[in-house]
Amino acid sequence: MNSPLIVEIMAYTLPSLITGGVAYFLFNSHFKDQQNTRRWLLQKDNQASTLPVRLQAYERMTLFMERINPSQLMVRISPLSEDKNDYRNFVIAQIEQEFEHNLAQQIYISERCWSIIVTAKNATIQMIRLAAANEKVTNADGLRELVLSDLLEKPSPSSAALAFIKDEVGQLW
Repeated sequence: MNSPLIVEIMAYTLPSLITGGVAYFLFNSHFKDQQNTRRWLLQKDNQASTLPVRLQAYERMTLFMERINPSQLMVRISPLSEDKNDYRNFVIAQIEQEFEHNLAQQIYISERCWSIIVTAKNATIQMIRLAAANEKVTNADGLRELVLSDLLEKPSPSSAALAFIKDEVGQLW
């Protein structure tokens, strides 16, 4: 091939390639921007409809934490008999029943928050079991007194979970 012909072909081809590359880059960035805008609008619409449901889930879990707070629990649930083991089992059954009633709320709250709530529930049950295993406790009223006196020395497991729930709800705004 002859040299002037190659230069002439390059003179037409190179600007076309550059123009095509710039057009591709501009259209590609424009379409990505449009896609991001649509995604943002969809999330905004979804958030407006799901926020009340999520807040309700946090409210229910707050109520659950308050209801299983040992100081509330021991006052609210009276012993059916004097046997400390019967009372322990009855209180633990009440906690488990309340928990099962709120199981569906885990869909609307974060996994970390749910984990903290489950940990608080299990720690509360463990606190009651340990108090019942104490040899000084001979009856249901003694169990109630021991659990309540333990709370004077240390915070309840549900108080840490409540603080976490409040922080997480604060981040929703």
